Amino acid sequence: MPGQFRSNVWDPLLIIAQIISLQCQFYITLGAWVYILDLIGRFDLSLEQMFTQVDIGFYEDSGRTNLIAFALNSLTSSFGLWVIVRRTRQCLDFAATTHVIHFIVCWIYTGHIPHTLAWWVTNIVCVTLMTVLGEYLCMKSEMKAIPIIGQKVDL
Repeated sequence: MPGQFRSNVWDPLLIIAQIISLQCQFYITLGAWVYILDLIGRFDLSLEQMFTQVDIGFYEDSGRTNLIAFALNSLTSSFGLWVIVRRTRQCLDFAATTHVIHFIVCWIYTGHIPHTLAWWVTNIVCVTLMTVLGEYLCMKSEMKAIPIIGQKVDL
């Protein structure tokens, strides 16, 4: 078999490690953004801001602040995709997996499926932002010219 640029070997341990790493990065940066924006807005800090649908909304200042935190987190998590996943073709898979796991955690935390429009719109927009920017960053890395050092090759 001729040599290939990238291996297509399926490695479940690598995939699981990437999912766990990306999920940890997602919650750490979300917590950091919520904390920073709560300090700026002088809001009460609580864990419910990350996991309940009540604290996400368009009409209250604290709800809009949480929307901003989720949007900033999706931008930050796209850099996580770039560092952890490093493959353009897998960005949508990992971004969707991260948000599906977040959905399950929210469901377990609250005891019911989130049903507000603001929660669903926020998460769909965040998946989209995370995927698009992550794909852009990974594509820029993948498209870099490969330097050839050494003697000139006569083709």
